[in-house]
Amino acid sequence: MESPGPVARCPVQEQRARWERKRARTAQELLESERRYQEQLGLVATYFLGILKAKGTLRPPERQALFGSWELIHGASQKLLPYLEEGYWGQGLEGFCPHLELYTQFAANAERSRTTLQEQLKKNKRFRRFVRLQEGRPEFGGLQLQDLLPLPLQRLQQYENLANALAENTGPNSPDHQQLTRAAQLISETAQRVHAIGQKQKNDQHLRRVQALLSGRQAKGLTSGRWFLHQGWLLVVPPKGEPRPRMFFLFSDVLLMAKPRPPLHLKSGTFACRALYPMTQCQLQRVFGHSGGSCGGLLSLSFPHEKLLLMSTDQEELSRWYHSLTLAINSKN
Repeated sequence: MESPGPVARCPVQEQRARWERKRARTAQELLESERRYQEQLGLVATYFLGILKAKGTLRPPERQALFGSWELIHGASQKLLPYLEEGYWGQGLEGFCPHLELYTQFAANAERSRTTLQEQLKKNKRFRRFVRLQEGRPEFGGLQLQDLLPLPLQRLQQYENLANALAENTGPNSPDHQQLTRAAQLISETAQRVHAIGQKQKNDQHLRRVQALLSGRQAKGLTSGRWFLHQGWLLVVPPKGEPRPRMFFLFSDVLLMAKPRPPLHLKSGTFACRALYPMTQCQLQRVFGHSGGSCGGLLSLSFPHEKLLLMSTDQEELSRWYHSLTLAINSKN
């Protein structure tokens, strides 16, 4: 009589077992990271916010500008953690979702928070001494306040990754499948809004920086309704004569050509705007520099009343310019 062979494994059961293992690992990671996150939120709330309130080192408007909705975010984490500890992942995350607006508010305040911290550290001696003392506490492990302030935004990204992983690895027949799916969607939507806020803040920083570098009538008003894409030196190749180095600033709608002020000029270190070229009317062509060699290349930009030949001896930089110019042209078509 033949002995029975090994029991055949059911592919469906194997897949379910893999899902369950990944779900368990993700749930454990969510729980452990939430404990650490709540601890960090509490340290800042206790050793910075609480003591600042008691001492009056910062006035309430500056304190609010610096920390934003920190205490409310801490409270939301305190409500979520018990659900995670009891294994109620879907119920906990779904109940957490009404607090997601706090993260949007926190993101909108992030630039103001950074500016307030810089200003207060610079001009407020009592605050500067207080921050240095608190940062030296062993509980913070060498982290500075500027490292701690972005914690909620970093945690939101973790929430998105972990909630999506939980939802994806929870079977449709599971009692918390719908809760996890709804929570993952709401968290992802909030993370997208927060990312857009961060991108706009970075763009505004670029625009202010470029505006400070430029002078001349044509450079005025460059800080509204546009996106900064690229800047750098390029050689302008004239029909006759030697190429001239110029600084170019590319925005989503215009290309600005500027000339550096001479060293002895009152505004030395800035650039004088020489021309603005609308990207809606631009036709771009790569004259040479396609092969990826080390000799650089040449770009041709045609406008209704003028043609620019721009050269770079750096092949990688030329490729970056070509990519950025293409983005600007396509965004307006």
